[in-house]
Amino acid sequence: MSGNSYEWWRNSVIYQIYPRSFCDANGDGIGDIPGITQKLDYVKSLGVDAIWISPFFKSPMVDFGYDVADYRDVDPIFGNLEDFDRMIEAAHERGLKVIIDQILSHTSDQHPWFQESRANRDNPKADWYVWVDPKEDGTPPNNWVSVFGGGSWRWCTRRRQYYLANFLKEQPDLNVHNPEVQEQLLADMKFWLDRGVDGFRLDAVNFIFHQQALGNNPARPLKLDEKGLPPVNHYDYQWHQNDKSQPENLVFLQRVRQLMDQYPGTVTVGEVGDDNTHKIMAEYTTEKRLHMAYSFDLLTEDCSAGFLRETLEKNRDVIEKGWPCWSISNHDVPRSITRWNKGFSDDQADARAPLFLLMQLALRGSVCLYQGEELGLPEAEIAYEDLVDPYGINLWPEFKGRDGCRTPMPWTNTSDDNAGFSTAKSWLPVSGEHQQRAVEVQQDAQRSMLNRFRALIEWHRKLPQSLATAEQEVIHTGSELFAFVRRSETEEMLVVLNLGKTSDSLQVPDEFSAARNITPALFSGHVVGNNLNLAAADACVLLREKS
Repeated sequence: MSGNSYEWWRNSVIYQIYPRSFCDANGDGIGDIPGITQKLDYVKSLGVDAIWISPFFKSPMVDFGYDVADYRDVDPIFGNLEDFDRMIEAAHERGLKVIIDQILSHTSDQHPWFQESRANRDNPKADWYVWVDPKEDGTPPNNWVSVFGGGSWRWCTRRRQYYLANFLKEQPDLNVHNPEVQEQLLADMKFWLDRGVDGFRLDAVNFIFHQQALGNNPARPLKLDEKGLPPVNHYDYQWHQNDKSQPENLVFLQRVRQLMDQYPGTVTVGEVGDDNTHKIMAEYTTEKRLHMAYSFDLLTEDCSAGFLRETLEKNRDVIEKGWPCWSISNHDVPRSITRWNKGFSDDQADARAPLFLLMQLALRGSVCLYQGEELGLPEAEIAYEDLVDPYGINLWPEFKGRDGCRTPMPWTNTSDDNAGFSTAKSWLPVSGEHQQRAVEVQQDAQRSMLNRFRALIEWHRKLPQSLATAEQEVIHTGSELFAFVRRSETEEMLVVLNLGKTSDSLQVPDEFSAARNITPALFSGHVVGNNLNLAAADACVLLREKS
């Protein structure tokens, strides 16, 4: 159900590769670009359209590549530019598009730009980062706080000023209000486009600009947890009105689109994290800005039918001609099979995993699938002494960070080579539970999670072309049956998923009374009379041609 060749990204399935943990070709315990190349046949076998590769740029790796020290080079732990070029060529030979991460809001404090900028107040790059004088009492200029904990302002003794760091102190924010910085960022994107990449996933895209007036963020009413305590991370104590999502971003993203349009068929997908994500997604994916955007709305712990209905209705109300990309797992949140199955047994969780993929594939938008999700990998348990993520280390023990979803990909059911990932000790330990779900264990098992995922992606490919951009309407069932309709000029498709623990039924809407059942073979939902009957974790899809 992909779009035309120019808009291949509409309804595409994108497979996210976290390179540190995918495959280690040189035996140093860290995944690399040659390792990705070795496994492209496997990726192709999934039926996906593209790969998104998380950062591999030269970096001190304080935030594992999201602290860039050189936008135009590969970090030696991942290989070199020649390795990257070979990987691009191999992917294209297999019909796979390649999307890479691009970080436009901040760099590493080891980047030569920042090294020069912090030296004094009058060097050529003095205004390339966000520098601010202290208040009269020496305190920071406002109340902004960092996503990873602590204040957003860090003191520099050389300039006697604060610099802005919305994430770690080692990640100073670029001053993208400066036209020179904008030109440099666009030139660095062009460098990779000229090497053949098919697009960019823009990290924290709504953080690119800050409010120049530096107004305080207002306090946010606190949501107390089940113990009556406020949030663990004090980032959640504010409405972030002034430190991100500024109107200047819209103008800059139009410049990004102008660059992309010089390379037909390339694409941008933006990561949006804010309180009003649907509105921002709509703004960012219209008026010739980003092609698509995804938010954290489906990366939360709630996957009830009521929550999904509310989320999709909010999206539909504002997205209009914009385009969402649906993701339920990535390298920043616990894996979906753990996060979305609280209160369910392991067997129930395994049965529900294909249900969630079917939902993603049937929704209006594109799909981003995180490595290992196709194996049904649960969140890995990581001992405190094995943690490497500064986010988790800073907020331990109430927040364990992101290491549990970043552990190495299990390829084999053997221990001496870390489940086929590396012959050396891996940078994060391999989960024993993951090893039992390795690719080689599932490869030839017809009903394995891996082959169920492959079958669903193949089913998605065979859907009528007209449904690729069809409108979407949620049906209020009043139960844990999650239902929606996709409508094009020539076809209508009804999708019903049972997210509850018991069987349930739904009266078939009149217009679907004579519809064709196109439910994927691994589900058994069926119509009896006027009722659609679904067991727990079951689904049904009906298709009717309009007269």
